[in-house]
Amino acid sequence: MFSFRKKKLLDNTLKINCKNIISFQPENIFYLTGFWGEGIVLMNQEITKLFTPKLEYFRAIEDSKECEIIKTERGNDALISIISELDDNYCYCTDNTNYNIINQLKEKIGHNKIIVNEDPFFKTRSIKNEIEIKNIKKAANIIDNLYEICLEKIREGVTERDLQSILVYETFKMGGVFPAYRSTLNPFIIASGINSALPHASVSERKFKRGDFIVVDLTLRFNGYVADATRTFGLKTINPEMKKIYEIVKKAQILGLNKCSNKIKIGEVDKTCREYISQNGFANEFNHSTGHGIGLDVHEPPWIRANNEEPLMNNMTITVEPGIYFESKYGVRIEDSIIIDSQKKTGITNLNKFEKDLIII
Repeated sequence: MFSFRKKKLLDNTLKINCKNIISFQPENIFYLTGFWGEGIVLMNQEITKLFTPKLEYFRAIEDSKECEIIKTERGNDALISIISELDDNYCYCTDNTNYNIINQLKEKIGHNKIIVNEDPFFKTRSIKNEIEIKNIKKAANIIDNLYEICLEKIREGVTERDLQSILVYETFKMGGVFPAYRSTLNPFIIASGINSALPHASVSERKFKRGDFIVVDLTLRFNGYVADATRTFGLKTINPEMKKIYEIVKKAQILGLNKCSNKIKIGEVDKTCREYISQNGFANEFNHSTGHGIGLDVHEPPWIRANNEEPLMNNMTITVEPGIYFESKYGVRIEDSIIIDSQKKTGITNLNKFEKDLIII
C-alpha cells in the first residue's frame, strides 16, 4: 500500500520536475509511512527515510511501514540531520511553508533546488483507496450515532457546552477522535438560536430555548480519517418562515448531491446549490462555499467553489453543505460526507444516513 502511495506522489512531483520529497506535515508523513507524529520524511524512488526524535523513536518503529527510521534530536537538530542528506545536484519538493526552515534548506543546496508546493501532496491524497474509504465511512457512522444521541439530549435549558460535552464523551466511547483546528477552540459546532446565524460559531453557555434552530456540525476522525456532517434541529416549535428556510436549504443540498458524479466540473455543484438558494431570494445569506474535500485533513482539496473548473473524480471524498444565515436571528445548514462512486446510479455514496427532514424535538 505505501509503495503505491509513494509512487503516486512521486509521479505528481515529477510533473513539476522534481524527483525528491521532504515532508514535514503529520498528515503526509502518516500517508507515506503509517506513523502520525513528530518527524520528517525524505523520499525518492530509491529510499524513504523517516527522521524522528528520540521520544518518538520506538512508537515510530511500532507504527511505520516500508521506511528506514533515523533517530534525531528535536527541533533544529532534526533539520540539520535532513540537510546533511541533501544533494545539491537535485531539487526537492516540500510541504513546509516555514520561512526559516525553507531558507536553511535553500542555503544548503541552492534557492532554485527547493520547491515549496503542497499541491502534489493534496492531489495524491484526493483519490481514496478502499482502506481510506472504510475509515471515513466509520467516522461518518459515528457521526450518525451522535445525531441519535442529540435527539435524546437536546432539551430546553441544556446548554451548547452541555451537549458538546456529551457528544465528545460518546465519540471517544465509539472510537472516534478529534481533528485539531488552529482557528477554533472547540471540537464541534453547537450553535443555537442567534448563534446559529454564525457558520463557525463558538460553543457557549447559551441554553436551548423553545423556538430555536440548533445547528450541530460534527467533525471527527477514525484511524486518522475525517468525516464531517451537519444537521439543524428545531426545538419545540418552529415558525413558518423558519420552516420555509429549512426546506430551501434541504432542497439545495439534495440538488447539489444529485449533481455530484465522476468527471462533473466541481464548480457545477456549487452553482447548482447557489442558484436554487438565489432563485428563492437568499443569495446574500449563503455566505460560504458549498463544500470541501475530506480525508486526513478536515478541509482539503477539492474545494467545492463556483470557479473550480477541475472535475470530480471517482473515489474522491467531499462534503456538500449549503446554508442560509440571517444575522442576529438564526441559520440553517445541512451537510453530508460523500464518496464519488461511478458504480452507483446516483454517482455517489452518501456516508451520512441520518434523517434530513426537519426534526422538531
